[in-house]
Amino acid sequence: MKITSAKFITGMVGDIDILHDHIPQVAFIGRSNAGKSSLLNSLTNSKNLAITSKTPGRTREINIFLINQSHYFMDLPGYGYAKASGAELKKLNELIAWYLFESNTDPKVVMLIDSIVGPTKDDLGVLHELERSGKEIVIVANKADKIKKSHYLNHINKLKAQFPGHTLIPYSSTKKIGIQELTDELLKED
Repeated sequence: MKITSAKFITGMVGDIDILHDHIPQVAFIGRSNAGKSSLLNSLTNSKNLAITSKTPGRTREINIFLINQSHYFMDLPGYGYAKASGAELKKLNELIAWYLFESNTDPKVVMLIDSIVGPTKDDLGVLHELERSGKEIVIVANKADKIKKSHYLNHINKLKAQFPGHTLIPYSSTKKIGIQELTDELLKED
């Protein structure tokens, strides 16, 4: 499968009609500055589809992209640290929780983790909530190009062991690792 078109549709901070138009949704979630926007840009072969920033917490709404006229990619704000006030962080976390657990949508969830750091306490907390709600989850081990070649297989196998029952895809936006595998996983017909 190949991504042939990608278009920004809208930013969302609450219920909108798009959520209920029966087009499959894929939610991208991860810590602030985990690389969600870079991943979206590399997946769609676009430099500026999703806005990237070095500032943690730049995404303040759920950005919706229409992919191949057949799927919505939902770029969620990051969880964890962000350059925002306590009230703003609470509002972002409430938006994420509402979309994933209360909005009556059933997105496939792509959880981005740092392949070097591995899953953090925040990552594992979000993962357990997603598992409890029965979401289909794909784990993307981002920045896989930073793993030393001599330790690569062992390191990836250790990561896989931390996510039993879930697909784990090593990924690198800069080195183009995992793009086809992730695209195939996200756009396959169930």
